[in-house]
Amino acid sequence: MSTKDQLLLYLKEKKGNWVSGEALSTQLAVSRTAIWKHICKLREEGYGIESSSKKGYLLRTISDLLLPNEIREGLDTNVFGWKDIVYYSKISSTNTKAKELAAGDAPEGTLVVAEQQVKGRGRKGRTWFSPSQGGIYISLILKPPISPGEAPKITMLTGVVVAETLLKLTPCKINIKWPNDILVNGKKLAGILTEMSTEMDAIDYIVVGLGMNVSTLGFPDDIKDKATSILIETGKYFPRVTFIREYLRWYEKYYEIFKNIGFEPVIQRWKELTNIIGQMVIAEVAGKKYIGEVHDIDNDGILILKDESEKLHRIFSGDVTLI
Repeated sequence: MSTKDQLLLYLKEKKGNWVSGEALSTQLAVSRTAIWKHICKLREEGYGIESSSKKGYLLRTISDLLLPNEIREGLDTNVFGWKDIVYYSKISSTNTKAKELAAGDAPEGTLVVAEQQVKGRGRKGRTWFSPSQGGIYISLILKPPISPGEAPKITMLTGVVVAETLLKLTPCKINIKWPNDILVNGKKLAGILTEMSTEMDAIDYIVVGLGMNVSTLGFPDDIKDKATSILIETGKYFPRVTFIREYLRWYEKYYEIFKNIGFEPVIQRWKELTNIIGQMVIAEVAGKKYIGEVHDIDNDGILILKDESEKLHRIFSGDVTLI
């Protein structure tokens, strides 16, 4: 643990109480000048620390930045979050960086976190609005022992994980939209982008990106009628770090179920968290449009659509719009 992290931990233990510079210097075995430099750095990271020439230092508020040490504090997982957490205040795309790391043999469970994305990506090359500190923009590296054809299962598993996290922490009524969106009151709250690298019939790695609107109030004109945030829906601010901890906890739980038991418990929970089955939809697939009723989602996560002539179509991927 670095001196700065030790200092922060000590201030947290004494939170609400003044701690003299001399006491900190003795506790950490560094000079008071070094203590001051670390205090300045912690302030830059968003920690509210008061200073007094007579009293020393007082930690008033914890940073709301998605810092690795804050994510790990109180984290209840065995692997996810305890591997590398790569943090950026600004990045082009967390998925792009995570793929670079995965190609360089980063271990499963590595997490890329950003406060802002300038080229955030969604499915089919779409952009994801990623204002600074307005949401959660993270990418997780997985190396599941599955074939490339099973990769869509990971997207659906992630949808369940996001829904469970939101149900645990907010009063929002969550609805999963096939294949990768999380809706509240018919508007998009979060999206999932799954990308992979394969070798022959095996997956080398999967990168699962999550974009979630947490405290965003204003959206660009092209999505303002389609998007929402937790703040808009609840009128309350929720700590983003808490969401990431809970997300990692649920992810590890469902990922172990998937690997050890199979996909069936996951897809059953997915069906409980969606209302798309029985709905009339338009499915756009490779330039073609299919209109009909969602008959089912099968055990491989494929959407079964029944058109007006009662013919069933298996939709592996595409855009689905509720009618």
